Amino acid sequence: MRTPAPDSRPVALTIAGSDSGGGAGIQADLATMTAHGVFGTSAITAVTAQHTRGVESSFVLPLEEVEAQLDAVTGDFAVGAAKTGMLATTEIVRLVADRAPEFEFPLVVDPVMVATSGDRLLEPEAEQAYEDLLGEAALATPNADEAEVLTGIEVVDAASAREAGEAILETGVDAVLVKGGHVPGETVRDRLVTEEGVRTFEHPRIGTEATHGSGCTLAAAIAARLSKGESLEPAVEGATDFLARAVRYYYDVGEGHGAVNHAVDLRNAAAREPTAEAVQEVVDRFVDRDVSGLVPEVGMNVVGATPYAESVAETAAVEGRIARTLEGVKPNRGVRFGASSHLAAFLLAARESAPELRFAVNCRFDGGIEDALEELGWLVVENGSDEDVFADRETSPDAVVDPADVGQEATVKLVAEDAEVLTERTLELRDRLE
Repeated sequence: MRTPAPDSRPVALTIAGSDSGGGAGIQADLATMTAHGVFGTSAITAVTAQHTRGVESSFVLPLEEVEAQLDAVTGDFAVGAAKTGMLATTEIVRLVADRAPEFEFPLVVDPVMVATSGDRLLEPEAEQAYEDLLGEAALATPNADEAEVLTGIEVVDAASAREAGEAILETGVDAVLVKGGHVPGETVRDRLVTEEGVRTFEHPRIGTEATHGSGCTLAAAIAARLSKGESLEPAVEGATDFLARAVRYYYDVGEGHGAVNHAVDLRNAAAREPTAEAVQEVVDRFVDRDVSGLVPEVGMNVVGATPYAESVAETAAVEGRIARTLEGVKPNRGVRFGASSHLAAFLLAARESAPELRFAVNCRFDGGIEDALEELGWLVVENGSDEDVFADRETSPDAVVDPADVGQEATVKLVAEDAEVLTERTLELRDRLE
């Protein structure tokens, strides 16, 4: 018999409806909590038949069944934080509001009141009951439409977001996150309003309509972080960063717009070691085949990005670069994350328009290299702005030429979707020069 090795985790609770499509509701909340290293529990308020194209039907659970679930969870688990989603009816809103004073943990209220179409989902009595619920909450997370329902203030800019947030504070809630996803603009601005002031969290808007469940996911991420002992502002900051990545790298599932990628951080973290190993394998092949003829005076580097990389810290490269020696090429040191700056920044800029690109190498560039590239028939472009090079192209370039600035050496950067392709492409260029 083997000795058990239990895994102790913080516990979070979601009180919300079920989404059979998996993109929102209980399913999204539990997936998000798991992604944050938290054990998720639930009290289901309603069962919906829905998918990526819309809702087919819904069934609200009897009030006593919702209450029984709350009793079961809070009577057994040491819940660290909770969040609400679709509460469906006035009676359920009032039930949660009546139970909330008993909660010995912070409550995040996502006031689900308005459908994507703009239609109100609750009767006026339920909207009024939300005020009592908010009075017991640590945080409310209304979008612009929901903030307007709660306050009568149309949220269109920083001033109106602050005004709406301060009006909601009057219910007794500790803080209000007025979300900016429904406010037009190239930048999404979520504003955290407290008695101390306003803090704004900004992210570039993602050009996708696969945002179903984003509100559920954000509130669940905040609750998960609170259950781990984070204070409010860091929890909100981390959750908004998490959501931005989850929306950008959404799940391409169903016949509709897809679904938010609740596991994006987990998968990105799991890919770190394989990415570093892939970069090391490229380096080993370059050493074995001696690519001295391609190494620039400043040295060569190989960089690999995790599948959902958004920063230099999520790219692996050779620390100190690869140098030419009398015996061939040799890396100065090993592969580590954050080791590259220029080449990593180039790859990240390329990924803004071509997210499938994950690996790059910088090579010297002269007349001989230029001729070899032409003979190979690759798509080669000259670099102006890294993003411009890749934007609005059906096919990403195979190579990007960086012309020499004053006192600098011209280089060419080869890019690829995987390490093996990058290796073969580089060695093919090497062989063409011989």
